[in-house]
Amino acid sequence: MGNAAAPALTADETSALREIAGTMIPPDPALGMPGADDPAILADLVRTFGRDLAAVRKAVAEIGAKAGGAFGAMSQDEREALINGYYAGGGSPAATLGRVILAAYYRDDRVLLAVGHEARAPFPKGYVVEQGDWSLLDPVRQRVPFWWDDRAAAKGDR
Repeated sequence: MGNAAAPALTADETSALREIAGTMIPPDPALGMPGADDPAILADLVRTFGRDLAAVRKAVAEIGAKAGGAFGAMSQDEREALINGYYAGGGSPAATLGRVILAAYYRDDRVLLAVGHEARAPFPKGYVVEQGDWSLLDPVRQRVPFWWDDRAAAKGDR
């Protein structure tokens, strides 16, 4: 049994995704920030969909339908309004689309450098994280467990 190629977006879907991503995160030349429609960011995005492909495909189709097939011909303001309206009721596909676009955008070295991070993976060097208020977890710690405690099962308590 051979490995089947993973399904991919069609050329039209990729073009629509580029327009949507560029609307969500437009370039800012003054800050040296690429848009999410940058070829390298878009290539990373398309390459890393994995299990999210169906939801992304659905979101792209729904946005295209709301635009009457003319998303690219709309002004930036009209596109932003359409996407904001879609996100208000788009459910899981909308959330997935936003998450995958943001993830690809913030993996780009140029973006990491522009926001003051080293262009590297967070590990093994890690990052310093400010300590927060651990007392915020007290209500969770005090809650009666609602999961199977395997430590109790090991002692014979069930």
